Amino acid sequence: MRDHLVWDWNGTLLNDLSLVVSSTNVALAGAGGPAVTAEEHRTQFRRPIADYYAEVLGRVLDAEEFGRLDKLFHDAYRVGLASCELAADAVTAIRSWTGSQSLLSMWFHDELVPAVDRYGLTTMFRRVDGLRGTVGGERKAEHLARHLTAFGVEGPTTVLIGDSIDDAEAADSVGARCVLYTGGFTDSARLRASGWPVADSLTEAVELAAKLD
Repeated sequence: MRDHLVWDWNGTLLNDLSLVVSSTNVALAGAGGPAVTAEEHRTQFRRPIADYYAEVLGRVLDAEEFGRLDKLFHDAYRVGLASCELAADAVTAIRSWTGSQSLLSMWFHDELVPAVDRYGLTTMFRRVDGLRGTVGGERKAEHLARHLTAFGVEGPTTVLIGDSIDDAEAADSVGARCVLYTGGFTDSARLRASGWPVADSLTEAVELAAKLD
């Protein structure tokens, strides 16, 4: 049994898909690109996000241009963040886990910590970590390894609940397991095709996580 649970934030505990899609369209428009729908985003989204933008735009982005688009995205995201709510069963799901828990997000750390506190969740987690940097879009694996090391938790004792293939790949990289949630940024068919356990609610995800070896 895995006794530590790492939660993803965006698209998992926080129901921010609509805001992410609208903010993505602001960024794409800044490069003369097309708008994407929520379903298109769920079908195509991946990390590194520069690769996702490149697919939509039909051309490769250099670091400077991606940095500019990433700023457009985050500026738009900040404007709408106050309107976002937690997933309907987020608090129930968190409380149903019997072991220790932490939160790891690719949202900027200095903004993540007060946001988690506003939702009344801080005391439920041993640790809350976000991105320490000025440009987003990276993959999660290295961040997960640092997150666990910071408070002495080993990957093989851990399960991660997230909404993207990148979450599963990050978990695999440290010997952890993963349950993927269909209510976030990734199309459920893509998640099910990955071979990882998949849940349609966060409470179901915790139930599956508790049964993993």
